[in-house]
Amino acid sequence: MANIQPFRAYRYSSAAGDPAKLLTQPYDKISPEMQQRYYEAHPKNLIRVILGRKEAADSESNNVYTRAGEYFRQWVADGTIVQDAAPGFYAYFQEFTVPGSDERVVRKGFIGLGEVVDYSEGIVHRHELTLAGPKKDRRQVLAHTGAHFGQIFMLYPDREAVIDAMLDEAATGTPVTRLTDEYGVVHSLWPITDARAITAIREQMADRKLLIADGHHRYETALAYRKDNPALSDARFVMMTFINMYSPGLKILGTHRLVKGLDSFDTADFLRNAGRDFAVTRYASVEELRQTWNAPNAEKVQIGTVFTADPNAYLFELKREAGDLDVRVLHDMILSDFLGIGEEAVRDEKHLKYVRGVDAAVALVRNGEYQMAFLLEPPTIEQVADISFGGGVMPQKSTDFYPKLLTGMAMYRLEQ
Repeated sequence: MANIQPFRAYRYSSAAGDPAKLLTQPYDKISPEMQQRYYEAHPKNLIRVILGRKEAADSESNNVYTRAGEYFRQWVADGTIVQDAAPGFYAYFQEFTVPGSDERVVRKGFIGLGEVVDYSEGIVHRHELTLAGPKKDRRQVLAHTGAHFGQIFMLYPDREAVIDAMLDEAATGTPVTRLTDEYGVVHSLWPITDARAITAIREQMADRKLLIADGHHRYETALAYRKDNPALSDARFVMMTFINMYSPGLKILGTHRLVKGLDSFDTADFLRNAGRDFAVTRYASVEELRQTWNAPNAEKVQIGTVFTADPNAYLFELKREAGDLDVRVLHDMILSDFLGIGEEAVRDEKHLKYVRGVDAAVALVRNGEYQMAFLLEPPTIEQVADISFGGGVMPQKSTDFYPKLLTGMAMYRLEQ
C-alpha cells in the first residue's frame, strides 16, 4: 500500500518577496542562461541552493554543495524560509496553454510525502532508467542541506476523479502562493489542514499504484539516502506531487530527435534503405505532412522526418505490433540499425539533440545545424502506464510531461 503522509512544509515567507523571483524550474531543466537569470532575479533565489555556480577558488570545504547548505540554514534562521504551523497536504494547480495550441487547461495535484520503497515492492513504478552522474550530484545537495526542494512528479490512476473533486473543494479562497513563471504557467498553492480531508485523501491513495513521471534520479537518490541512514525516520519519505494520470489537465508533449555529425551521410541512400522496412511518403512541406500526421495512430507507427538541404518532409510508417512505441522503433531500427547510433551513443547524447516543438526542430535542420530531425508524436498515458506497471522502461526522454513542477513551492527538511 502507498504510504502517503501530510507534513509541515517549509516555504518562502511572504516577507521574502515575489515568489516569481525566488522559485525555479527543476534543476535538470535549467540552462546556464536560466541559472544566470535566476541569480540576477533575487539575492535569495533558490538557484543558490539547488544548482549553485562553481567558483575558481572552490575547495573541499567551500564549494557549490557547502554553500547550498549555508544558504539554506541562513535563510531559515533569518525567516526568509519558514515552516508551516500545521501539517497538511497542499493542493497545487497549474493553469497553462498547451504548447502549439490555443487550449487552456488546469492540471490539478497535491503535494505530500510518499514513502520511498524499492521498485520490487510493486508500489512505485518507473518508466525510464537513470544515470549515475545526476544521482551523485543530487545526493551531495541532499547531504549538505538535509532537505528536498523539488517534488517527485508522481502519477496515480483515478478514472472517477474522486481525489480531484476533493482538491477542488480545498482550492477555494486566496492561495498562499500564486505566481506566473517564465513560460506563462500560473502556479497556485492551497494548504489542506482539515483532519477529515487529510484522512479521506490518504484512504483514497492507499491502494493506488504510483508511477514516476519526472524525478527518477531524485527518487532513487532519496531511496539510497534512506538505506544509508536507517536511524533517520524522516529519510523514509520524499516530497511528491500526486497527479491523476487520467486528468484532462495531464499533457504529454512530443520530444523530437535531431541528428548531426554523421560522416558520409546521403539522404537518397538513407531513404532507399528505409523503404525496405517502412512505407515512406514524401510531402512538399512540413505543413502538408502535418495534415496527415496529426494524432497518435493505433494501427501504425508514424515518424516524421526532415533533412537539411531538402525542402520536402517524409513520413515513415510501419504496422504497429502489440506494445510497439514510435520512440522505440525509432531508436532500435532507425537510429541503431540504419544510422549506427547505438545505446551508448544515445545515452551520451552523441550525435543527438532532443527538442520540444516541431517548428523548433525543423528550423535547426533547415539552417544546417543538424542533418536531420525525426518528429515524434508523444506516447499516450495508457502506453506509459502499460510499460511502467508491466515492469518495463522506455528510452531516455520518451516523455515530456508539461508543465514542470516548480522547485521551492514547498520544501521538506529532514529533522536531525
